[in-house]
Amino acid sequence: MATANKGETTLLGFDAGMGAIKLYGEHGGLQFQSQVAHNGTQKIVSSMGLARQLAPLHIQSEQGSFYVGPEAHSWGRAVENLNYERLTGAPEMYALLFGSFTRYIQQHGSFDRPLSIVVGMPQEPLTGSDAQDNISAVKKWMTGKHQWQADGKSYEAQIAEVKITSQPVGALFDYLLTEDGRFISNRKAAFKSEVGIISIGFNTIELLVVQDRKIVQKFAAGTTAGVRRLLDLVNDSSSYTLGELDTLLRSRSLDIKTALPVWES
Repeated sequence: MATANKGETTLLGFDAGMGAIKLYGEHGGLQFQSQVAHNGTQKIVSSMGLARQLAPLHIQSEQGSFYVGPEAHSWGRAVENLNYERLTGAPEMYALLFGSFTRYIQQHGSFDRPLSIVVGMPQEPLTGSDAQDNISAVKKWMTGKHQWQADGKSYEAQIAEVKITSQPVGALFDYLLTEDGRFISNRKAAFKSEVGIISIGFNTIELLVVQDRKIVQKFAAGTTAGVRRLLDLVNDSSSYTLGELDTLLRSRSLDIKTALPVWES
């Protein structure tokens, strides 16, 4: 979570989730479903007797033309790159950043100062020999001036600073702190003792133990076995994209009775 910095920048939290982008700033937060599709379909304008479809958000920038957000996979050629390399500056990552920024601006108004962004990432790309390269790559593509069009309207944002943390660490402080950054009184003691975090995301399951405000390194781990594995079990005929199945799951329209016990194990 993040609150406003009343100095020269505005602080914004950005969770680069494979299932949904999460933003949190001084005005509150939002989730933006991480569906991306190339804009390559024609729109049928007359469909008598059928429900009218609302087009997903259309993002146009130097990186290309994309539909993003809910229902994007129904409108174009789906882009489902769930590799961690996507986080280091793939074109679809730009589109998702711009899409989530657009929705935030539409709700709360334009950014009136440069942004200082705290980015939550999975633990796996933040460990090992490539960790520093991954961190540098994320900072490089995000920092600077960004311009894009959303549904034909021009937007821009200046990112002055990017800091990186892991998603489980974000979950820990979400548990410990109020929205304005103060400790929750009956949880503060846990920060000085021992806390275990299990973070289940779309693409990952991650474990973290913090003892006396320090990470216990042997209990920091992550694997690509999140909700996508449940969707893989349901999608045995590969008839749907993972994004389409995720939409059905979120609306409680997906039959997971058979697959759920297997995934839970």
